[in-house]
Amino acid sequence: MAQKALEYACENHPDAEITVLHVVGEPSPMWGQATSLALADDFEEAAQELADAVFDRARESAAQHDVEVETDVQFGSPARAILNSVEDFDAVVIGSHGGTVADRLFVGNVAQKVVRQSPVPVIVVR
Repeated sequence: MAQKALEYACENHPDAEITVLHVVGEPSPMWGQATSLALADDFEEAAQELADAVFDRARESAAQHDVEVETDVQFGSPARAILNSVEDFDAVVIGSHGGTVADRLFVGNVAQKVVRQSPVPVIVVR
């Protein structure tokens, strides 16, 4: 869904400054990739490596629309990280859902939290 959100932003706002935000959850045995992060010697470096792969795909996708994107990696709760950054932007474009069923059970519905609490407009893409 994040990919679809990026495509929407690129297609509908090609002149906007677009920032791709990737939020890495704090390590917990209940979080898939975060478990491997918990075992890494340098959590932030390992998280950045995971984010770099996401950012590479995002840059490739944006380039197909002749759009360049900025990137930002943050740590913690995805909804909280988005809401903490939202004041720097005119709007948020977010996928309607993401992750596994377990992610949604433990993390909650990120898009729903952002829509309810954001002081700027939120576009939810599905």
